Amino acid sequence: MTRKNRFLSLLVAAICAIAFAGVTLAAKPESKPGHENKAAQKDAQKEKGEQKQAHQKKAHHQNGKQLLGEKLKSNGHHVIAQSGDITASVEVKNGKVAGLHAKHAKKGDLAVTKYKTNKKMAQVEQPGPARMMAVQDTYVGTIYIGYSYFNDYGEEDIYWFPVDMILDGDTGAIEYVPSDSA
Repeated sequence: MTRKNRFLSLLVAAICAIAFAGVTLAAKPESKPGHENKAAQKDAQKEKGEQKQAHQKKAHHQNGKQLLGEKLKSNGHHVIAQSGDITASVEVKNGKVAGLHAKHAKKGDLAVTKYKTNKKMAQVEQPGPARMMAVQDTYVGTIYIGYSYFNDYGEEDIYWFPVDMILDGDTGAIEYVPSDSA
């Protein structure tokens, strides 16, 4: 009887081992439909980003500091640009820019992206034949924060401010990499 019990217990153990091995060797999630391989997903996203960048039109860089001007001294929403159906306004709190809002007359609020860079992307435009800038207007070694949205033509409009004008600095900003066409 003990021999039968040993044989039965070995048989049960062998069946369990085979069943367990079969479960672990079953099809991996990558091969099931709906569960794509992570590497394939990353390649697809990269290709999609390259296609988007290839179709993306030129970015329009604006000097946000110059457009805002003296309005920086008063709290509230201040319109800094309007083109077509889109109105760009800056929210000012305690002398600092708290954010930019872009509103389309028919579509409503547009998505705004916050960028950062250490390159001066927008130049100060001063009227008159002399193109001299005050030393105070020259930011050397400064980080610039840009708020951008896409207009009706698929072009990116970016408004740049020195980081010292921004309420929350570069929090949430992504590194700006200009496209070749910009």
